Amino acid sequence: MEDLIVFFENVPTWFRSLILIGGIVIFWVFEGVLPLFSFQYKKIRHAGLNLFFTFTTAIIGFGLAGVLLMASDYVTTHQIGLLYLIEMPLWLQVIVGILLLDMIGAYFIHWTEHKVKWMWKFHLVHHSDTTVDVTTGLRHHPGETVFRIAFTILAVMVVGAPMGIVMLYQSLSVLFAHITHANINMPARVDKLLSFVFVTPNMHKVHHHFTQPLTDTNYGNIFSFWDRIFGTYASVEDTRSLKYGIDTHMKPEENDRLGNLLGIPFQAYRTPSGKFSDPNLKEQKA
Repeated sequence: MEDLIVFFENVPTWFRSLILIGGIVIFWVFEGVLPLFSFQYKKIRHAGLNLFFTFTTAIIGFGLAGVLLMASDYVTTHQIGLLYLIEMPLWLQVIVGILLLDMIGAYFIHWTEHKVKWMWKFHLVHHSDTTVDVTTGLRHHPGETVFRIAFTILAVMVVGAPMGIVMLYQSLSVLFAHITHANINMPARVDKLLSFVFVTPNMHKVHHHFTQPLTDTNYGNIFSFWDRIFGTYASVEDTRSLKYGIDTHMKPEENDRLGNLLGIPFQAYRTPSGKFSDPNLKEQKA
């Protein structure tokens, strides 16, 4: 365990790039072999649009990495944070650190984005994708990327997370972004079993349904039990009955044009069209 943390304390750029780019390539192939939906779309063009946001996310992330490092160094040097309330062996410190980073730096900010209107206008760029696949995972407006990283820094300071744990968590987070958005047909029983602990493809696809109430469920990033604990978990009997996108921006000129996507946060807020009722879409609460 110590060797693992030392590796991630000084994780090389090539390794982070491998997870980011390699993950997209691997799941891109899986989508062609075992697709959940047979989308009729220009896959290369769609990928190009989403990869623009993936690269802006990566650039901003690397740009603010120094701030993240300073925050982690400060709390570990002064032993500030939840990890220092009681003495723990390293393996337990890693587990607790990853859990808390996931709750504060991922679940909580995601929930907040759905509740605060001006933050939602940034986040809906991610939700506006009507053909969710592996490239959707990092389709985030640059503005959203900034305040997501800000919450990550806040989480690091509250938790008192060493940089090795932070980088291990971020690597897992990128991997799960690929897995949960990939257009793959995972066996329902396997998906359901795993979803008691982890966010799975079928679980997260529910979150990408185009309207409420399902849009406002399943906020988890890596661990699914935050949604179960905080009462935001939902499932559907048949994931293929879902419709992707966001009901206020269903026109292609609004959800499939780079210029408009970049400008959405600065446009007037649109109230959701309303709750959608479909007899074939049976919601199951936890």
